[in-house]
Amino acid sequence: MKVKPLADRVVVKPSPAEEKTKGGIILPDTAKEKPVIGEIVAVGPGKIADDGKKINMEVKIGDKVLYGKYSGTEVTIDGEELLIMREADIFAIV
Repeated sequence: MKVKPLADRVVVKPSPAEEKTKGGIILPDTAKEKPVIGEIVAVGPGKIADDGKKINMEVKIGDKVLYGKYSGTEVTIDGEELLIMREADIFAIV
């Protein structure tokens, strides 16, 4: 990975969107919902608090996480679509 996030940011590789419904109907690209689960591929060093102390990150590389539907900034690096977001935009580790 050539990207190193700063402060409390993480780089997430979104899981692929569902191709079919549970009933077996194939979804066109326009009907697919944005994924909300992904894998952490890079983690920043942590945030610096107002008192100057470093707050360590709670997530690590390889964690599967649940995040907000419209969280983060979409970027393409080496042909791979990724999201860069703050750790606060992550709701849970799955």
